[in-house]
Amino acid sequence: MDGSQGAPGSLVGTAPQVYPDAVPAPRRSPVTSRPPAEPTPRGRQFLGRLSLPERTYITDALRTETVGGILLLLFAIAALIWANAWPHSYESVVDYTIGPSTPLHLDLSLGTWANDGLLAIFFFVAGIELKREFVAGELRTPSAAALPVIAAICGVALPAVIYAVVNATSGHLGGWAIPTATDIAFALGVLAVVGSHLPSALRAFLLTLAVVDDLVAILIIAVFYSSGIKFWALGLSVAGLVLFWFLHRRGVHGWYLYVPLAFVVWALMHESGVHATVAGVAMGLILRCHRVGDEKYSPGEHIEHLVRPLSAGFAVPVFALFAAGVTISGPALAEVFSQAAPLGIIIGLLVGKTVGVFGGTWLAARFTRAELNPQLTWSDLFAVATLAGIGFTVSLLISELAFTEDAALADRAKAAVLMGSLLCAVFATVLLKLRNRHYRRLVDEENADVDHDGIPDVYQQDDPAWQARTDRRPDPPQ
Repeated sequence: MDGSQGAPGSLVGTAPQVYPDAVPAPRRSPVTSRPPAEPTPRGRQFLGRLSLPERTYITDALRTETVGGILLLLFAIAALIWANAWPHSYESVVDYTIGPSTPLHLDLSLGTWANDGLLAIFFFVAGIELKREFVAGELRTPSAAALPVIAAICGVALPAVIYAVVNATSGHLGGWAIPTATDIAFALGVLAVVGSHLPSALRAFLLTLAVVDDLVAILIIAVFYSSGIKFWALGLSVAGLVLFWFLHRRGVHGWYLYVPLAFVVWALMHESGVHATVAGVAMGLILRCHRVGDEKYSPGEHIEHLVRPLSAGFAVPVFALFAAGVTISGPALAEVFSQAAPLGIIIGLLVGKTVGVFGGTWLAARFTRAELNPQLTWSDLFAVATLAGIGFTVSLLISELAFTEDAALADRAKAAVLMGSLLCAVFATVLLKLRNRHYRRLVDEENADVDHDGIPDVYQQDDPAWQARTDRRPDPPQ
């Protein structure tokens, strides 16, 4: 075993490596890299069985993200209960101002600290994931990147188009980006709650799709939701990023240097008018995500491993607590389903996201001659595409940014995000449950380990030593 292992709890892979299934490997830690999919006679097999390192990596990544997703669900429910049972208390806490009144105007409400500050941590982790995915992961080669990239782009474009069509005459076209985002943590939390035995190949596709989706969301926020640019603050923020890069490339260590510098870069970006989360992404992209010499982990992997629990376990759930508290009543729900802006969000998430991801994947598979795993059907992918319609964290953030001048409309947009995500979760649950018995059988086959050596049998069936230990022989060719 070499040192090219991935970081615990990451969403994207590291450098591809050759890992022959026919040779039993020693016990591996849960941290592994992600080799490319096996080619088929016609081309790549889509949603085929993962290699052992990739499967182990996915299992570890899902464990981390699922815990964060469950916390996200709990905090969102708490926000709804608080906002509806004690609305004045909730509003006063969200609007409570804290922070120094400096030239950088850091005397912000708790809601703003959650939107601009805590989500910067979330996007910092996303930046590291993106960097590693594009330099050493599945997305570094066009053939491997085609399916998730096309699926993600279609899954962003179609909801935006649907929202624009529904709101063509409403005057609220600024919210077009709200239904474009997928919340991977929320989706995995739903899977954990409903107990779906989704095969690792389908989960891996959902994770990779979310990585590309995050990149598109970052670009949308930076380009379309930044205004009133103060170039002096932006220039100083960029200078801070250059210093961050220089220190990192020179191998300078010490959190006591980087954490204050990161805060200054963030504060300057916030003052500049560019959304402050862009600073988090930029610093994540700066980190080196490839290994040098005998490094066990790259600096990016190591830092991600340290920061991810803070992001998934604190930053995102607390953001949900301050962002998801909307008033739910009969008249409010009637407005969600009757007014153009919230209705466009619901249709965009439920129809646009599902059809966009599924249609984009189907077309990409046809053009790239990828063959679907015979153990799965396109209906399975449709269920996962429906799950991708769960938009929460970024959708709530864009709701705030799109309707800054109309708090009531922003609240209706948030309610529409919650309702659309709930509908997607319900439909996805029904579709997945219809095939859950088949999924359970596939997962049992993936996990079977009759000789208890820590390596699933599907990766050893052609190994004579394993056959001798278990007194099993491979099935004759059909």
